[in-house]
Amino acid sequence: MIEAELKARVHSPESVMRQLDERATARIEVYRDTYYDRPDGSLEAAGRELRVRTVHGVDSTRTVLTYKGAVVDEASGSKPEQETVVEDAEATHEILRGLGYVVHIAFEKRCRNYQLKARGRQLLATLVRVPELDDVFLEVETIVAEDELGSALEDVRAVFAGLDIGPEDLTTETYTGAVAARRA
Repeated sequence: MIEAELKARVHSPESVMRQLDERATARIEVYRDTYYDRPDGSLEAAGRELRVRTVHGVDSTRTVLTYKGAVVDEASGSKPEQETVVEDAEATHEILRGLGYVVHIAFEKRCRNYQLKARGRQLLATLVRVPELDDVFLEVETIVAEDELGSALEDVRAVFAGLDIGPEDLTTETYTGAVAARRA
C-alpha cells in the first residue's frame, strides 16, 4: 500500500484550524518519533525509513512501528508504507538496537488530527507543529493501492484548495531533514 500524502506550509494556521474544526472533531496528540538507520546510514541514503512512534493522546497512548520504502512519486514524496501497533515501546526500541539499528534522529510533533471524507475518500488531515521548527504544516493523506495514487493525490489536492492552500505552499521537505538541519 502507498501513503498518498501531501504536506504544505500553513501561513494562517488559525484559519485552517477553524475550517477543519467545522468539518470534523479534532484529536489532539503528541507524537514522539524515533527514526532508526543502519550504522552506515544506508536506509536514509535509499530514501527509506524505519520509525517507532509513540502517540500520546488525551485518553490513551499507543506505539506504532512503521517502515516506509523509497519514494514512488517524486512530486508528492509518496512512499509505500507498512505499519503495525506494538504492545511494548521499550521492547521495540531494544529489539531494533539489538538488531544493529542506531537512532538516526528523534523529535516531537504536536498534532491536531481530523478524519475527513472528501470526494468519497477517507482522509486524515493533520495540523503539525514541530517545536524545533518555525513553520506550521498541514499533511493530508490516505492509504491506497499503487494504481490509485494519482486519483488519491487529486483528492488530497482538492482538500488543500478548499482550505485556500495553493500548490506554492506544498513541500516535500521531511521533518527529519528539517530538524537535522536546525540542529546542525
